[in-house]
Amino acid sequence: MTTTDLTLSPAAAKRIQAIGAEEGRPIMLRVAVEGGGCSGFQYQFDLVDAAEPDDLKVERDGAAALVDVVSLALLKGSEIDFVDELAGAEFRIRNPNAKSSCGCGVSFSI
Repeated sequence: MTTTDLTLSPAAAKRIQAIGAEEGRPIMLRVAVEGGGCSGFQYQFDLVDAAEPDDLKVERDGAAALVDVVSLALLKGSEIDFVDELAGAEFRIRNPNAKSSCGCGVSFSI
């Protein structure tokens, strides 16, 4: 099942495809929201080979990300991005629902 409530940026799609090419197999990025972190919720990123039965799929340019229904409720309207900066490279969530986030950008509150 697919969703339009969450999007992949071109940079995130390109990075997911690059990781798959390095691994020699197609991979997907699983995004989840868990309780924890200094602001109440934190993002979890994993690379997986297959979707779970209740996962929703977000696709762009041949790349895919997965999200569960519970996490999607907290991510609605968000964009999964990939940034490569001097301090490091990472996937990031641009979440319009987050009222605040910690300095590391992984933890947030709603």
